[in-house]
Amino acid sequence: MLTKTCRARTIALCLVIAVPLFAGCGRAPDAAGDRDRESGVPVEVALATREAIVASWTGTAALEPAREAQVAAKTGGVLLELLTEEGRRVKAGQVLARLDAERARLELARAEANLKRLENNFARAEDLYQRRLISTEAFEQVRTDLATQRAAHELARLELSYTEVTAPIDGVISERRVKEGNLIQPNQVLFRIDDFDPLLAVLNVPERELAIMRAGLPVRMVVDALPGQVFEGKVARVSPVVEAGTGTFRVTAEFRDPAGRLKSGMFGRIEIVYDTRSDALTIPREALAEEDGQTYVFVVERGIPVDVRPAATGQGRSRRGRDAEAETPRSPTTIARRRNVVTGFAHGGRVEVRDGLADGDRVVTVGRASLRDGLAVQVLEAAP
Repeated sequence: MLTKTCRARTIALCLVIAVPLFAGCGRAPDAAGDRDRESGVPVEVALATREAIVASWTGTAALEPAREAQVAAKTGGVLLELLTEEGRRVKAGQVLARLDAERARLELARAEANLKRLENNFARAEDLYQRRLISTEAFEQVRTDLATQRAAHELARLELSYTEVTAPIDGVISERRVKEGNLIQPNQVLFRIDDFDPLLAVLNVPERELAIMRAGLPVRMVVDALPGQVFEGKVARVSPVVEAGTGTFRVTAEFRDPAGRLKSGMFGRIEIVYDTRSDALTIPREALAEEDGQTYVFVVERGIPVDVRPAATGQGRSRRGRDAEAETPRSPTTIARRRNVVTGFAHGGRVEVRDGLADGDRVVTVGRASLRDGLAVQVLEAAP
C-alpha cells in the first residue's frame, strides 16, 4: 500500500511529463500550415495576349457534285465500242460509246431515196400546176407527201446519230455500267457523269443563325481522308425557308479544288466564318469558370496571402508570443485573385475577353479547382 505522500508525488511526476507532450501536439498543425502557406497551391498559368479571333458556326456535311447526269441510250442495239472509262474527264458532246448503226444507216438510205423521188414528183407537179394541167388538190397532195418524207428523212438521220452516245455535260465519268458486246435497250443507263467543279456541301443550320448567314461568307473545311489539309470555300446560297419539322434552313457552300484532291461523297467538317476581330484580347478556354451565372478567372499576382493556418488553442503558445507574431508584417508572395470577366468570340481553344483583364495578365489554366480568392500559389509553368 502506498502512503498518501507517495501517491501525491507520483501524480505530480505524471503531470510534469504530460504537459510537454500536450504542448508538442498543439504545435504540429501550425508548423504544417506554415509550410503549406510558404509553398502555395501548384498551378499552371497562361498569358492574356492579343491576336485575331473569328466568330464562326461549325457543322458537318458530305460533299456532292454541283451537277450530275445519268447517260442513257436513246436507241437500242449492240454496244460495239467504249471510248471512255471511269475516272476520265469528258466534255459536253464528246462521244462515249458507239452502238451497232447498220440498221439505222439503212433506214436513212431508204429515207433519202424516197425523198429524192418525191422531190422529183413535186418538181413535175409544180410545172403542171402552173400550166393549169392538174388541180390544186392534186398539187397540194404532192406538196404534203414531200414534207412528210422530209420529216421521215430527218428522223432517220436522228436515229443514226443516237447510235453514238455522247456526254450531256462536262465532268468526270464516275460510273460505267455496261461492257462491249452488251445488248443495249432504249433508255438504259450506260454512264454517270459528275461535275466536281465546284463541289457542294449542304448544311442544315439552326434557325437562330438565319440573321448572320449570307451568300459570300468564307468557309473552311477539313476532311477525314486528307488530314492536316484545310480547304477554302464560300457560301454559295442560303435558303430563305425554315423547315418547320427540324427548325433548320439549308446553307450551300461550294469548294473548288483544281488539284482534284476532293472527291464526291467525302465527309467534311465545315466552319462558316461570319465575323472577325483582328486585335482581340484572348485567353485559353480552360481558364474560364462559371458560378451563379458569372464567368470568372483566377489571375496570378503579387500580394499578401490569406491566413490558412488553424486558430491556436492557446496551450502551446504564450500570449506574449501571439502578440509578437501579430505585430510582424507578412511579406508579399504569389497569390491568386478572382476576377469576373466578360467574354466575346470563341474559336478553337481561345476565348475573347472584352472586360476584366489586361494585356499580359497571367491566368490559371490548371489547378483552379483548388483555389479561392487570395490563396498563395506556386507557378509551375507559364505558357503564352
